[in-house]
Amino acid sequence: MLSSTQATNSSSHTWVKRTFVGLLYLVAFYLVFTIYLQGEILFALLALIIITSGIYIFSNRITYRWRYVYPGVAAMGIFVIFPLVATVVIAFTNYSGSNQLNFNQVVTQLQNQKYFSGERYGFKLLESEEGMHQIALDNAELQKYYLSEPLVVADLEGDITVSEVEVLPEQPVASLRVTTQNRQQLQSINVILPSNDSLTMSSLRQFAQQSARYQFDDTTTILTNLETGDRYKPNDEIGFFEQIDNQDQFTGKRLEPGYTVPIGWKNFVKILTDEGVQQPFIKIFIWTVIFALLTVVFTTTLGMIFASLVQWEALKGKAVYRLLLILPYAVPAFISMLIFKGLFNQSFGEINLILNSLFGIRPEWFNDPFLAKVMILIVNTWLGYPYMMILCMGLLKAIPSDLYEASSIDGASVWQNFRKITVPLLLKPLMPLMIASFAFNFNNFVLIQLLTGGGPSMIGTSTPAGNTDLLVSYTYRIAFEGSGTQDFGLAAAIAVIIFLLVSVLALFQIRLTKMQQE
Repeated sequence: MLSSTQATNSSSHTWVKRTFVGLLYLVAFYLVFTIYLQGEILFALLALIIITSGIYIFSNRITYRWRYVYPGVAAMGIFVIFPLVATVVIAFTNYSGSNQLNFNQVVTQLQNQKYFSGERYGFKLLESEEGMHQIALDNAELQKYYLSEPLVVADLEGDITVSEVEVLPEQPVASLRVTTQNRQQLQSINVILPSNDSLTMSSLRQFAQQSARYQFDDTTTILTNLETGDRYKPNDEIGFFEQIDNQDQFTGKRLEPGYTVPIGWKNFVKILTDEGVQQPFIKIFIWTVIFALLTVVFTTTLGMIFASLVQWEALKGKAVYRLLLILPYAVPAFISMLIFKGLFNQSFGEINLILNSLFGIRPEWFNDPFLAKVMILIVNTWLGYPYMMILCMGLLKAIPSDLYEASSIDGASVWQNFRKITVPLLLKPLMPLMIASFAFNFNNFVLIQLLTGGGPSMIGTSTPAGNTDLLVSYTYRIAFEGSGTQDFGLAAAIAVIIFLLVSVLALFQIRLTKMQQE
């Protein structure tokens, strides 16, 4: 009898659990479907994978072990894999400042446009009873005046009927602030005149007869301008509604906004063939490699030298020197960058004041491309050498002192010891870290943005580009600082190239580390 009761309870528990899990799946599918209807296909797919897999893992005993790693895997999918996939997808589209919506959203937005198809009336909100207002309309040319019944503006909706009056009453007029606060409610109503004409709000101080500017035919996909009679058809090659003639041929006149369409490899081809993009891209790519490489060389060299000096037994006050040399690493980097920006100021910077007093020169650090690059390397070396120095200080202690004793017996100088013993023994363990430093500086966006902003600007380019831009800052400027349009698709294509380059460096670093371990 007891076993039968236990079986019944177990069965009931199982059905309750299945019902609850089923409800969770229904909610998940509803959420995913809602996101999909908004045109966000990638977000819908991400939500589908993350939510359904989570429900499955936490509702099944056979997947119990995955409950501990699922949060980490899900976070990696959301914050690493999904942005990467989204960037790759965008790189193959015309997604830009004028092509951000999908086709249906563009049609809806165009159909919502209105034009004045009749009379216009001045609009006022007259204060009536406590908390009540009256809508007052006037047309001085036609000498027509209309007034509504007292109403609560915050509760306005639907059709509001007004009556014609000989003259508007002399009541206090509500402030513009009241109209602005209730603008959404006022824009949602239709004011019906005694002649049954309908008026809608066209500005904060005006109501007018307005009609839909465009009419869309779902069958022919032709958009007609009801005001002018012009016809437009979607051009999927460029992602815009483009005007057509009587033979249904495109004339070149297009409507804003556009919609997002796949364009294949055009963004990548544009990088390689369009001179306005190709020339700055090649120059910036070369400068990016040189900048990252020289930064590694300079910081590593200074780090080795200073580490060797502060480890020198004969040097007195080593603790003080060590503290002073590490200070740049303790100060937040962005503060150091802003301080250096002031120091290198052409007119008031301390560096130019000193150079002017000693040599009579005032270098244009921010206007001359070469000097701007030199300045960036100086600042980045200052910011980066303490890290390398700290690493070298630790590695120096691992070098056997017997090697230096043996070399001193053979009459080797300090420089020979440094060149023949210290450097070779430090470079091998430092190599993976140097590669990592190269990859970091390859994408050192903050330094460029805070110090020079990419300037001085290049001349003759079709995209915003500067002589000190790195690939990452060049990508940012294409995406967000374009004067004509923000080309997210082209920026995404460059971002994909950067990802591939950095991935190769990462694989090389992993391979090098593995070889050293073996």
